[in-house]
Amino acid sequence: MFRPAVKTKRSGESVKTIVVGAGHNGLVCACYLARAGHEVLVLEQSDKAGGGSRTDETVPGFRFDTHSAAHNIINMTSIPRELDLPAAGLEYREMDPFAVAIFEDGRRVRFHRSVEQTVASIAATDPREAERYGVFMQDALPLVASATVGLRGGGIDRRAVGRLVRNAPGILRLVGRRRLGLAGELLGSYERVLTANLGSDLTRGPVGAFAAHAGASPLQAGGAFFGLWQAAYHLYGQWHAAGGSQGLIDALELRLRSQAGTVRCGAPVARIERAAGRVRAVVLEDGERLEADAVVTAIDPRSALLGLLDPPLGGRAGADLRSAHSANSVQALVHVATSRLPPYRDALPGDWNGLQSYVDSLEALGRSFAAADAGRLPPAPAAAYAFTPSAIDDALAPPGHHTVYLACPAAPFRIDGGWDAAGPALVADLLDQVEARAPGFRDSILATAIQTPEQMERRLRWPGAHPMYLDVTLDQLGPLRPTAALAGHRVPGIGGLYVSGAGTAPVGGVAGAPGRAAARALLDDLNRAA
Repeated sequence: MFRPAVKTKRSGESVKTIVVGAGHNGLVCACYLARAGHEVLVLEQSDKAGGGSRTDETVPGFRFDTHSAAHNIINMTSIPRELDLPAAGLEYREMDPFAVAIFEDGRRVRFHRSVEQTVASIAATDPREAERYGVFMQDALPLVASATVGLRGGGIDRRAVGRLVRNAPGILRLVGRRRLGLAGELLGSYERVLTANLGSDLTRGPVGAFAAHAGASPLQAGGAFFGLWQAAYHLYGQWHAAGGSQGLIDALELRLRSQAGTVRCGAPVARIERAAGRVRAVVLEDGERLEADAVVTAIDPRSALLGLLDPPLGGRAGADLRSAHSANSVQALVHVATSRLPPYRDALPGDWNGLQSYVDSLEALGRSFAAADAGRLPPAPAAAYAFTPSAIDDALAPPGHHTVYLACPAAPFRIDGGWDAAGPALVADLLDQVEARAPGFRDSILATAIQTPEQMERRLRWPGAHPMYLDVTLDQLGPLRPTAALAGHRVPGIGGLYVSGAGTAPVGGVAGAPGRAAARALLDDLNRAA
């Protein structure tokens, strides 16, 4: 029963808040609101909470992440600490090395949290390239540290400002040395940045594999920062939630319940009613009508404000949102249950801890994106990488067995001939790539389960199967995400309606920052009205 529980400072009336969407941002938002005294109801269309951060038995007995396999950005924020998520059961384990480049020709580069260790690994194959990587990180580290100031504190935060002050000399030295050349690089593609700063695909390929997580082609104008983002893994590390991504979701649900919040699953929303300049109610597909003083949508902002909102968002704000864009290249996954870890040649014990890159060149990565954007399956070998989280988390597989998460970051959503025909070809390609680097891998396979973009859209209601709903481009990032008018998480002209989720400011991914920002916007408005 959804009952009023809270009094506002202004009128003493009850505050009832509904959050639409129980992905991690929706749950983060709900936790902050519940902590502030709101009675919060979170509505989720699926059978359980989590969205792209779910962990499911896609193969009986083996637990795989639905989409996100590593949590980086949320560990750059103070959200886990502020919500005391460790006390709610959340445990993060660091992946170090955070990536290993496993080239088909047998070369190996290990990317550690420590830049010095990483440089030493590169130097074992190419001392000159090791030197260039070290200089690249020396330049990138202060830029990335400064760019993440807002994430660290979610606003003005003394530690975050201190970090910015400490990095200012490095940034000034970089600008003084590079001047207009640096400006050109930052406005260009990550291919340009990596080509300008690194000497060969020994480092360009695996750094590109990480940059591709943003869903951006190496040639995309304005994508330069995705290449620089490599420094973030050295600064903050890469993290696995114990039990899979679901570990974050379970902790958020527990924290929300401890504050009297509620999550209702299997409750798809049909429309969000508004009248006289305010949000009024949320109506479910079964006809149930739930009145609310405030509504936060934590789903695709276009679906929320142009589809569910009744009447839809109009005027300039609606037109700008309607023009927001997402590419055809998204991610496809193959979940592989095995009797052992991939037997990479000359492996060291930590080689299965983090991302295992099979991207041998930037050029090959670009070919995959070009094919996907044109609606075709990338030519073999498609851009690919692997995670083997069971190497550091034995809760994901039966004793002595393992989970291998294979991803193609450049798969087409709309595909010529359909995914029924293309799926088996992609599975064969990805398995062949593992076998080429780990002879005998196929003998360890017990079962596979493909997660195509078509399936993800249907199951998770992700338009275009885009996990961040909208491309992460210069015109849709930070104060422009999803549009300039909506970046403050308020909806112009509609009181009590707020937007959150991966398609809103400041950025997508497993961040939690959009959820916290939406909660703060709502609470600030109430305080001003009091």
